[in-house]
Amino acid sequence: MQAEDPNELIKRVTAATLKAVAGQRDEEVNVNFAPGGASLTGNQAHLPAPSGNTNVASLTKLRGAADALALRLRHHNEQIHREHMPPGPDARAVYDALEQIRCESLGANRLSGISQNLTALLDERCQARGYEGVVDKNVVMLPDVIGLLAREHLTGEPSPSSAKALIDLWRDDIEAKIGEKFQVMNTCIDDQAAFSDLVYEMVEELELINDDSQPSDSEDQNDSDEAGDDASEDGSDSSDSDASDESAMTGMQGEAEAGEESEFSEGGDDDMMAGAGEDEPAGPSMWDDGNRPNDPDNSLRYRPYTTEFDEIVDSEDLCDPEELSRLRQQLDQQLANLQGVVSRLANRLQRRLLAKQTRSWEFDLEEGILDAGRLTRVVIDPVHPLSFKMERDTDFRDTVVSLLIDNSGSMRGRPITVAAMSADILARTLERCGVKVEILGFTTRSWKGGSSREKWVDEGKPKTPGRLNDLRHIVYKGADQPWRRARKNLGLMLREGLLKENIDGEALMWAHQRLMGRPEQRRILMVISDGAPVDDATLSANPGNYLERHLRDAIDFIENKSDVEITAIGIGHDVTRYYRRAVTLIDAEELGGTMMNALADLFDEDSKPGRKKR
Repeated sequence: MQAEDPNELIKRVTAATLKAVAGQRDEEVNVNFAPGGASLTGNQAHLPAPSGNTNVASLTKLRGAADALALRLRHHNEQIHREHMPPGPDARAVYDALEQIRCESLGANRLSGISQNLTALLDERCQARGYEGVVDKNVVMLPDVIGLLAREHLTGEPSPSSAKALIDLWRDDIEAKIGEKFQVMNTCIDDQAAFSDLVYEMVEELELINDDSQPSDSEDQNDSDEAGDDASEDGSDSSDSDASDESAMTGMQGEAEAGEESEFSEGGDDDMMAGAGEDEPAGPSMWDDGNRPNDPDNSLRYRPYTTEFDEIVDSEDLCDPEELSRLRQQLDQQLANLQGVVSRLANRLQRRLLAKQTRSWEFDLEEGILDAGRLTRVVIDPVHPLSFKMERDTDFRDTVVSLLIDNSGSMRGRPITVAAMSADILARTLERCGVKVEILGFTTRSWKGGSSREKWVDEGKPKTPGRLNDLRHIVYKGADQPWRRARKNLGLMLREGLLKENIDGEALMWAHQRLMGRPEQRRILMVISDGAPVDDATLSANPGNYLERHLRDAIDFIENKSDVEITAIGIGHDVTRYYRRAVTLIDAEELGGTMMNALADLFDEDSKPGRKKR
């Protein structure tokens, strides 16, 4: 009998152990292995795939990641977690960290093997975040510090040596404020609701509560004006879409030919770059911390070191027409099989949207059009009054949808290909239903910093410089541009060398500002990403979660203080920890259908109990 592959054996044993620790049957939890980090979405556990030469250290970390997910499945109740969640991103970050520590401590206190695995995983994370060399306090590290201190009290185990420098900086200050709360944690570790209430009191004592209902004042108006100057590079013209387009989705090649033969008035992309001239929409700039306008330590606020090298560019300006046609043809060939599946889903979405726009009748009125169907009542009873009817339109608000696609290097290959085609089909579908769509991408101009970093080096490397890479925001399709004129542009995503690093927070604010400049009544932003923000140049010169903190602030602003409705789809990465409305996918092939279903749910007025009031 052929011996089992070692990596397959590791996967099988790890999955079985995870289910056993979680107390779940095989049919209740699914364990998937893929490149990237560990995450949990509902009962879907995602673990990093073991490498070809797995050693004892990497195996222990894999087991630690599996144990952490298993203990959360076993001891965590999401409904209780949401009911007791404090407002504000800082408070929520501490709240989430302590809930995970609670779940892990329950397992570590009962099984020494789990304790060893979790300790090894924690040590590796602290080393990766550079906590051994920390010499200054930084509030962005507060959730990790409080989690480490809570772990010491809940398990009785010391923190890893790699975290000693970080904890020593903060221990006296934190324990002076909430030391008594640490002492009583063990009394409610088995009661999630009571534990959550205790954590709420802790974040109040630490003054981390930030009421989402209170609007924030921006102190960076000058920065916002500069953003408008930098962002106004996009050209402006428009054209009318073909209102009499065919109603059924056909094959990709047939659609392409029809697109080439149709006649449209000449025009280009719409002009709605963030902060363009005097029409700059209200709200924070792309780099403004919407929730921290009065941060006493200004060095911690998110900002770019310079914006002079950033660019907002139309896709056709990055590639000559011949290469763009070749890349589009390559995209069509690669996704010939996927096209049929997604087209059927698109048809379903189209039917649902058109059904909302059909007309209906009101009957038994005293005036209007004579209702011939009810004349029999008059024949039977001559004194019965005549019945009239009147046609009325169903309320379907004018809508614009913005698709913001992560163009980072980790999306290279199948994910970016599927994202491009899914966006293409979605744009066609919504356009037929009278819903305008724009397709945007975000990346950087260079790896590991570019001209911005060079300028920083030339100027003596000042401390906490902020973002140190050159942004590249790409407009593939403007909201007023018909799909047929933009279809070739999506092929640019397949171009070698385009996909680099991702700075998500600024990209979200850029897309948000574009939407706020639109006249439509309803604005929807759909984000497609496969990971947390990463820019080596910025992270090497700033706190380790500098970009992630700004991303959370941007999301918090849009979700709680803006009319824009935001939803996210993560490919192989758990985005539910960032976004209130989000879906995580393991296989990129599921992206098209998931996009259709997510938008169908958004357009279904009955399925949005949490919609913001306008």
